[in-house]
Amino acid sequence: MTKHIIVVGAVAGGATSASQIRRLDNESRITVYEKDGFMSFANCGLPYYLGNVVENRDNILSATPEKFKAKKDIDVKVKHEVLHIDDNNQTVTVKNHLTGETFVDHYDILVLSPGARASRLSFDVPHLFTLRNMEDTDQIDTYIRENNVQSVLIVGAGYVSLEMVENMHHRGLQPTLIHRSEAVNKLMDQDMNSVIFDALNQYNIPYRLNEEIQSINGHTVTFTSGAVEDYDMIIAGVGVRPNSEFIQSSGIQLDTKGYIPVNDKFETNIPNIYAVGDIVTNFYRHVDLPAHVPLAWGAHRGASVVAEQIGGNPEVKFKGYVGANIVKFFDYTLASTGISPQELKNFDYQMVEVNINTHAGYYPDNSKVHLRAYFDKKTRRILRATAVGQKDVDKRIDVLSMALMHQATIDELTEFEVAYAPPFAHPKDLINMLGYKARNL
Repeated sequence: MTKHIIVVGAVAGGATSASQIRRLDNESRITVYEKDGFMSFANCGLPYYLGNVVENRDNILSATPEKFKAKKDIDVKVKHEVLHIDDNNQTVTVKNHLTGETFVDHYDILVLSPGARASRLSFDVPHLFTLRNMEDTDQIDTYIRENNVQSVLIVGAGYVSLEMVENMHHRGLQPTLIHRSEAVNKLMDQDMNSVIFDALNQYNIPYRLNEEIQSINGHTVTFTSGAVEDYDMIIAGVGVRPNSEFIQSSGIQLDTKGYIPVNDKFETNIPNIYAVGDIVTNFYRHVDLPAHVPLAWGAHRGASVVAEQIGGNPEVKFKGYVGANIVKFFDYTLASTGISPQELKNFDYQMVEVNINTHAGYYPDNSKVHLRAYFDKKTRRILRATAVGQKDVDKRIDVLSMALMHQATIDELTEFEVAYAPPFAHPKDLINMLGYKARNL
C-alpha cells in the first residue's frame, strides 16, 4: 500500500524534506501544505532584494508548486493552513484559504516544518512592517515605491534589523536604528560589536540604544526617551515566535517556549512524526548542552536526516550543531561558532585572542581580523570562537567550526596546516597563533 507523507511548511526545512524524501522514495505520495502564498524562497536573501542588491525578484524564488509537481511529483498546496493534528488517528485538519474550505487529510508519516513568525509591535498603523516571508517583502517594496519613502525607522538589532539598516541605506533611504537595550547582535561578544557602531557613524546613520517606541500618531513617533520624530516607514525586527499553536492540542511535546524537542533522528515523541527547521530544539555537537539554532544550515541538514530515516537508512543521524553564524554589516563581517556568550557560564574557561593582519604584511590590501577563542581549562577543548574584520573572517570561522566538530583542543590549533602564500595568509596563520598563545598562558 502506498504511504502518504504530509509535510507542513514549504520553505527551507519543509521543501527540502519533501525533495530529499522523493530522492529516496519514488512510490509514496507526498503532500506539502504551506499557509503562505510562496514556497522555497530564499529567506536570508530578502533584505538584499529590498536593498536592490539582488535585482531580480525571481532570483529569490527558487521553486514553484508547478515546478515541484513536474520535476518531483510532489503536491505543494500554498495558502493551505494546517489547523489541527490528530496524532491518534493520524490526520490533519487543513483550511484552504483560497476557497475557505476546511478538510481532513490522513497521513502515514508527518513532517513538521512550520517555522517561526516575526514578533510584532503593539501598534496598528499601515506603515509598520515586519520581514519574514515573501508577502512581507512585497508589502515593504510596494509601500516604499508607492509612498515615496525617504526615512525608515528600524527597530531591533538582530540579524534582520542590521541587514535592513544596510540595505535601506543601499536603496538610497535614510535609516535610523533603535534598540531597547545595549546588547546588539547577541550571538557576538559585545565588545567585538564596536565595528557596528563604527559603520553607523561612518555612514551617518543615526542610532539610539536603550530606546523604545512609546506611541505612534500618524507618522510621528514618540519614544520612551522623550524624543519625537517623524518617519515614513517603520520596520521591526524584535524576535520571533514559533508557529506551534496548531500543535498544542495534539500529543506532540512542546517546550516552555513552544518549540519541539527532537532527537538525533529529528523524531518527536510521537511515532511517525518528525520536525525540522526553526521549530525544533536539539543539541550541540561539541558540548553536552541543548541547542536551538534557527539558521538555514540546520534546516537543510535536518531535512536530509529525516529523509534518510524515512527512506530506510536509520544509521544516518544528526550529530549536533556547533552554532556557526555570520552577518555582513557594510564593510565588516561578524561571525561566531560554538556556544553562545550566555552559555559560557556553564564552564570554567579561558579566552585567548589575536588581532592581526590577515596575510603577509608586505603584500598590499591588508586588513586586520580580530579572532578570539574560548576553551575549557581542564579539557582544553574549544567551546566558542568569534571573528570580526573586513575580509577573510568567514574562512577562519569555518575552519574553527570544523575544529569544534571534531572536539579539538585549543593546543591542536598549532597543528592547523594553512594554505599559505603572501596574498592569503601568514606561514603561522591567525588560527595557529590562537593555539600558540594559549600554550603560553
